[in-house]
Amino acid sequence: MKILVTGNAGFIGFHTAKRLLERGDSVVGFDNVNDYYDVALKEARLGILHKTAELTGSEYHFHRQDLADRQAVEDCFAEHRFDRVIHLAAQAGVRYSLENPTAYVQSNVVGFTHILEGCRMASVPHLTYASTSSVYGANTTMPFSEHHGVDHPLQFYAATKRANELMAHSYSHLFRLPTTGLRFFTVYGPWGRPDMALFKFTDKILKGEPIPVFNQGNHTRDFTYIDDIVEGILRASDSIAQADPSWNSSAPDPASSDAPYRLFNIGNNDPIKLKAYIEALEACLDKRAIMDLLPMQPGDVPDTFADSTALERAVGYHPNTQVEEGVARFVAWYRDFYCS
Repeated sequence: MKILVTGNAGFIGFHTAKRLLERGDSVVGFDNVNDYYDVALKEARLGILHKTAELTGSEYHFHRQDLADRQAVEDCFAEHRFDRVIHLAAQAGVRYSLENPTAYVQSNVVGFTHILEGCRMASVPHLTYASTSSVYGANTTMPFSEHHGVDHPLQFYAATKRANELMAHSYSHLFRLPTTGLRFFTVYGPWGRPDMALFKFTDKILKGEPIPVFNQGNHTRDFTYIDDIVEGILRASDSIAQADPSWNSSAPDPASSDAPYRLFNIGNNDPIKLKAYIEALEACLDKRAIMDLLPMQPGDVPDTFADSTALERAVGYHPNTQVEEGVARFVAWYRDFYCS
């Protein structure tokens, strides 16, 4: 298949594009390679994708463009005929959304509109896109289920991703565009983002500097390893969304529709406290962390816990990477990339 992967210079997009190339698909990447974090890391990922394409003999094209540029997106869809679109580009980062909300509108709302329009006009068979566990916001019922309401986001980032889910439904309903939204739960692993906790903690522990531990490390997260996430993305993308024949408009299920639309959690189903996550990192680094214990950050949530049974039933998704193993793989990559 020929597959458009947006955000392919980013963490999840890079791993997804690489796996697609390795299995023999033709990949078109689309990314503006912005400077939200280290551009050199993004360029290194892009270099790996080019090498992977050469080694596998798979077709690979890269568009260094901004999704907010409507003409650039239209030109991409005009140049290629896509069998699938996997939309992973976004302005990421919960904290940054408090400082620069307009960046999230341009990337997450305007950019997504252009992707929806591109898919509609080109009659793309299936659009799979990234949402986030942050949409659960003020919800406290655990584990989080797609069947719960999610109308109380606690940060603007989450609000824009919830908007994506609603926008996708409107296109599924009006134009019968099959769409699948995936709510990611705390993704980590090699080639990760420098603004995320594991990356920051590793850097500071190795330097002997204190690490900021919010909520005194007592909040829990459903940490999900990148390889498990990518497996779920590919399985969901391969399985085209269908209308739910049992959907009832008198008691509407938020996770499905009488349109070809669906939402899935994608997590590890095994949340742990941040303290335990840090302990796993300390063991891999063979060095104790100096912890600066701090209160909860604005916009943060105390706990996340994914109920991923719907995705398991639909496509056979089964996460199988324990945190200790995943953190060890990250540390091995970090030492190789930054310390060798």
